[in-house]
Amino acid sequence: MDIKAKPKLQRPTLQDIADKVGVTKMTVSRFLRDPNTVAKSTQEKIRLCINELGYIHNRTPAMLSKASSKTIGVLLPSLSNQVFAQFTQGVESITDEYGFDTLIAHYSYDKNEEERKIEVMLSYQVDGLILTSSSHTKRTLKMLNTVKIPVVEAMEIPKKPIDMSVGLNHELAAYTIVRKMIDKGYRNIAYLGARLDTRTQLRMQGYDRALIEANLSPLHVLTEEHSSYTLGKQLFNEAITKNPQLEGVFCTNDDIAVGAILACHDAHISIPSEMAIVGYNALDIGYAISPTLTSIKVPLFEIGKISADMILKSIQGHPLSSKSIDFGFEIKQGESFLPS
Repeated sequence: MDIKAKPKLQRPTLQDIADKVGVTKMTVSRFLRDPNTVAKSTQEKIRLCINELGYIHNRTPAMLSKASSKTIGVLLPSLSNQVFAQFTQGVESITDEYGFDTLIAHYSYDKNEEERKIEVMLSYQVDGLILTSSSHTKRTLKMLNTVKIPVVEAMEIPKKPIDMSVGLNHELAAYTIVRKMIDKGYRNIAYLGARLDTRTQLRMQGYDRALIEANLSPLHVLTEEHSSYTLGKQLFNEAITKNPQLEGVFCTNDDIAVGAILACHDAHISIPSEMAIVGYNALDIGYAISPTLTSIKVPLFEIGKISADMILKSIQGHPLSSKSIDFGFEIKQGESFLPS
């Protein structure tokens, strides 16, 4: 399938900056190559003007700047997390069909690093962007407003999306499964969270809502470290040290949940009769561990696929039935917690 890209809107140029600052275009060009070749007072004026206009340095030859790059940029917070491997496979199943390439960048859950990577992608004239976060710096929002290319915020449903969004309600998913734990008689339930990114916090909010509604006390055991089975064991051991009456844990992802299962094996704690454990994302490791893991199943491949499809249809100029798609979720029942 081949599509024609809509003409790009005019971006701020070197001449625009030069005119606004009151210097020559060559001065601005020198600043971009090496700021120290320009007087310090002029450096600050140019820097402020670049931020104000949302200027993005164009790395492509001028003769190509009016053409489609046939490339979609994809920003990922992690390269080690299987979640984003499945998501990216979904994206590329569509970009390949349309004859587009993907340019992938990693930002380590850091908004400032995301800003820098987005600037680099925009400098290469990508035709659209798929972001995997809904929290961005002011400069990122300014740049995206300047270029006016299609943008999808994937994995979440932000209240005020930049352009389009594809994902699910993480707060509701967490609330639903924790409510089921409470309804089954579990009272001392902890939330184990890592990274503390937006999705981890949304899941914690759902957990909190379920416990507070039931007049129970939330217990958060959190870290900003990246998820691993070893970290899951550490967080579980910390939780049970804080509350020896612990009966269940809801984990922000399956890596942490598998670590909790391993910690229970070490301590000879029976699952689920003595300890209920629930994960999030329903990855393959949950089917391989014993007991198998109950987890929130997220349609990762499909979210990536639809995100790319929306971007490419928008480039083509096709109307979209909706600019925000909530995929919902389902509970993948394993042996670590029996909700029904």
